[in-house]
Amino acid sequence: MDLPLLRRRAAVAWWAGADWLYAARWELRSLRRGTPSPEHAAATGDAVPVVLVPGVFESWRFLEPLIEVLHGAGHPVHVVTSLGFNGGEIPQAALAVRRHVDEQGLGLAGGLALVGHSKGGLIGKQLLVQHNADGRFRQLVAVNSPFSGSSLARFVPLRAVRVFAPGGELLRTLSAVQDVNASITSIYSRVDPNIPGSSRLEGARNVSIDTVGHFRLLADPRLARAVLSALAGPAPERRAVAEVPGPC
Repeated sequence: MDLPLLRRRAAVAWWAGADWLYAARWELRSLRRGTPSPEHAAATGDAVPVVLVPGVFESWRFLEPLIEVLHGAGHPVHVVTSLGFNGGEIPQAALAVRRHVDEQGLGLAGGLALVGHSKGGLIGKQLLVQHNADGRFRQLVAVNSPFSGSSLARFVPLRAVRVFAPGGELLRTLSAVQDVNASITSIYSRVDPNIPGSSRLEGARNVSIDTVGHFRLLADPRLARAVLSALAGPAPERRAVAEVPGPC
């Protein structure tokens, strides 16, 4: 067996383990009660308002590392607490986000940006496709989102995860609508153990960050910079993959 290959595989396995430990810590934090939502402290600012959408089995607290960065840059930050741990169907989750936006009167002055992790990116695209007739959502920044599915999903005996299996009806429906992709920035880890096929999305602005993991990227300063860069300009236009270098 090739020794360098073994070392690379061992390194990826180590980072994958660290990734799941990171996720476990945030799950425990999410179970604690009493943490106020961003509407209590971070819903002010003059920059583009942002609605955060977590991934499957994640609460909004998974995105806390981004909340501080976004609010510090002047973005009002909002979450949809009714999503809970986001284990429901994607169409229903998209409706819940739209309902929250309408009830709170968000984005009436100049539109909203969506920032979604994993499943949250698919919910974001569902919103752009089906619930954006008034142009309320100006763009989506997706982080490690399985736009083409994950080959690992078919082995998980949970409906909430199996929906990400490649070729599923929902993924095919979303993939068929490509005119909204120009309003999407897809940011993803160079190696994502949960999405072996990459999160690259045709027609979107694709940003690859040189790291390993599905969850730990949320606390990576390079992700924060990439998200802020995407939000700073107009809706992204189609372009080649941008590489953000850095150590694994």
